[in-house]
Amino acid sequence: MKSLISFLSAVSTAAAAVCPSPLYSVQGANTFVSRDYAQGLRNGQPFITYEHGVAWRALEMVYNATQNASYVNHIKSGVDNIVTAEGGLEDYNLTYYTLDDIRIGETLIYLNGETGEDKYKGAADLLRSQLQTNPRNKAGGFWHRSTYPNQMWLDGLYMVSPFYAHYTAVYDPSNTTAFDDIVKQFTLTHTNCVNSNTSQTGLLKHGYDESHTAVWADTATGASPECWDRALGWYVLAIVDVLDYLPSSHPGVSTLKSILDETIAGIKNAIDADSGLWWLVMSQPGKTGNYIESSGGAMFIYAMLKGIRMGYLDSATYLSTATGAYEKLVDKFVGVNGTDGGLDWEGTVSVGSLSGNGDFDYYISVALSTNDLKGFGPFIMASVEYEKALC
Repeated sequence: MKSLISFLSAVSTAAAAVCPSPLYSVQGANTFVSRDYAQGLRNGQPFITYEHGVAWRALEMVYNATQNASYVNHIKSGVDNIVTAEGGLEDYNLTYYTLDDIRIGETLIYLNGETGEDKYKGAADLLRSQLQTNPRNKAGGFWHRSTYPNQMWLDGLYMVSPFYAHYTAVYDPSNTTAFDDIVKQFTLTHTNCVNSNTSQTGLLKHGYDESHTAVWADTATGASPECWDRALGWYVLAIVDVLDYLPSSHPGVSTLKSILDETIAGIKNAIDADSGLWWLVMSQPGKTGNYIESSGGAMFIYAMLKGIRMGYLDSATYLSTATGAYEKLVDKFVGVNGTDGGLDWEGTVSVGSLSGNGDFDYYISVALSTNDLKGFGPFIMASVEYEKALC
């Protein structure tokens, strides 16, 4: 009993130290709205990007927690810039076959449910149709993009799988073949993005090429050379979100929980002892040029905390790791803008790709970006989960 009281006291103290009023989730969402982030436009023209999809997902979570209509109105105004009255999509090329565009699909399902407007269902149907003809490798894994033959990237699992599962659960719940297919995408990447360093078990490589012909592909496994933090972050986000929709009786539930447990254990083991956070290139900790990056950490924290809340992960094993990392993330990367009073989010690497050599030097050469939605959005998501747990 004494140890339990000590644990709860420590959690209470931590919560008091990092739960401002308004909460960081609310401050972040207010910043998105006041700065007109994620309006589905680029240079005033309709523009589909997964980054806006990530931001809309974050705003959705804060709206669900607060019922502040400004957040869902912001989502709707942005989505309405790319969805036509007939249920089509502006700035969309189905046969380009990029999984990135699918990320906006969950927001379409959400708005269809919130508003009852058929145009959002029509646009979601269009994205779902891409999955019918999207190129696949011989084992059935979606190519990340038509320009990357036979390649599966961990990033793609977040872009497509939560939408695929959400769509199936809402509109086609008896389609067990679709649920099987969703789980297959995770088993293929888990098996093939293998890290041969046994001290880094759970830290999957960024992607793999089934044909082993990419310049970066391991000759034996097809895996890329390094574990990039944000790719692994997208992966664990995808797992905890897909589990919201997979039927509890489906055998894939235990499969995904097992993959999540192994991956989160690897992520916990990879935490940097000095910063309490994670390296950009997780397979090369401490190497000259490597650095602590913000977006991957936000994603890891979200997945840990949601996994704990949903009963997929053991609280005693992971709660203090997740909450401690969240506090360090705030200290290192969150600031207040002196001009508009909104939050500023630092330390997010602007991009990561396997279009080149996929080596260490590539990852560390990419510029950092301030207020990058790929990091800022997941920070808001992590904040919502932290606040559910402790505030």
